[in-house]
Amino acid sequence: MSTFRDAAMTSKAWPFEEARRVLKRYEKKDPEKGYVLFETGYGPSGLPHIGTFGEVGRTTMVRRAFEVISDIPTKLLCFSDDMDGMRKIPGNVPDPAALEPYMQRPLTAVPDPFGTHGSFGAHMNARLNNFLDTFGFEYEFASSTEYYQSGKMDEILLRSAARYDDIMKIMLKSLREERRETYSIFLPISPATGRVLYVPMKEVTPDGMITFADEDGTDVTLPVTGGNVKLQWKPDFGARWAALDVDFEMYGKDHAANTPIYDGICRVLGGRAPEHFTYELFLDDQGHKISKTSGNGLTIDEWLTYAATETLSYFMYLKPKTAKRMHFDVIPKAVDEYHQQLRAYADQDEAARLNNPVFHIHGHNVPASDMVVPFSMLLNLASVSGAEDKETLWGFIQRYAPEASAATHPQLDQAAGFAVQYYNDFVKPKKVYRAPDEREEAALDDLVQRLRQWDGGLDAEGLQSEVFAVGKAHGFDPLRDWFTALYEILLGASQGPRFGGFIALYGVDETIALIEAALRGDLQQV
Repeated sequence: MSTFRDAAMTSKAWPFEEARRVLKRYEKKDPEKGYVLFETGYGPSGLPHIGTFGEVGRTTMVRRAFEVISDIPTKLLCFSDDMDGMRKIPGNVPDPAALEPYMQRPLTAVPDPFGTHGSFGAHMNARLNNFLDTFGFEYEFASSTEYYQSGKMDEILLRSAARYDDIMKIMLKSLREERRETYSIFLPISPATGRVLYVPMKEVTPDGMITFADEDGTDVTLPVTGGNVKLQWKPDFGARWAALDVDFEMYGKDHAANTPIYDGICRVLGGRAPEHFTYELFLDDQGHKISKTSGNGLTIDEWLTYAATETLSYFMYLKPKTAKRMHFDVIPKAVDEYHQQLRAYADQDEAARLNNPVFHIHGHNVPASDMVVPFSMLLNLASVSGAEDKETLWGFIQRYAPEASAATHPQLDQAAGFAVQYYNDFVKPKKVYRAPDEREEAALDDLVQRLRQWDGGLDAEGLQSEVFAVGKAHGFDPLRDWFTALYEILLGASQGPRFGGFIALYGVDETIALIEAALRGDLQQV
């Protein structure tokens, strides 16, 4: 293990780089709380989404890397900001009009429109927990309401009152002039209406009493403790770091400008700012930021309709500080790259394994890949065979790899089902065949003749060499123009698999028939 740890201490994989920053916090002594705390935050006004998965998944990668380089215990706390006031009624709830009287009430004081939990906030928290449990994340759940009402935040709230002016100085610098007039770090809960109030403070005393005008104009004085107030979200960020002694938190680039505010408030309250990691946001196929409000880009359910969870984790691992387009077209590439990394892992030394994304997805329990056929090849096979179910694909797979079966190759079996689904939903509607030009027609005819004389069985490399030879013989330069022609004429797509491998999988006779159909014009032409 020591050599493994030594390798981890020099690994350039980003989770190890982050883990070493966390470890440096405790190079002189271990944490007084007895563990290193990783935190993620969640706004329960909407369903958990692909960003939630990414944040918890990536934080878990850093936590796992930390556990390789240190024996200090760790915790991951998933914190729900469920005391926020309900600012708008979600569009996907039954009888939305019934929620209108509860606007601006804390989410945990809004009735559950689904009728399954004590409040809307409790319902959404249960959805979050179920979401995280489904993906096997190890975490502890925390409710903002429970923390405020139980007294867990009392000490930091009293300190916030005692140091109110110092925190306000930090906040006021970041606000427009008109907002400064009414801003307070404290949001009291109206004793009369139960609503979260955005009102100025008339007085804040060092011992933790606040005075403000309630909604009916009468002055109210309350202690900041016991769930009477919550902190505005930016002060809440920093106060939570100080209250819990958070060691690491990551968040999207849209938070980056607030980092000095969060850190400053944490320090004013006597805390040590955590290590933070700012990741880039995902883009849709048009290059626009993915937003759960606008509904662009991929959802978790959509990704998992066409590929396994691990492939999504793989996509999340890649270059988190680079903005990436996240749409349906990225799925096949992610699947094949993930399995390439699984195959590489088996033969890698310790240092290489620690740099392999699959270690950061699976830890020490990296599975073997049974994908004897790439996902991209399965898609092309589904295309030419018009497959409506995965059993059609297995007919070809078992001729190519007789030892493979659904029982012995469960990843491949699952991928075959995903390939049929993906083909029918995305490839089939966009297929556009074109007729060959004169040179391409001669080359295709030459390829048919060579395949008729082929006696090398299902040797993918040998068949690839034959295809290469045809392209060269007919003057394709660059040679990729020949392969592009094969894809466009035979598969109705602009790119495709290694063609020799495709012939081996689909069958020599079947490929001959496919080419002849194209030469006759029997495939769907432009």
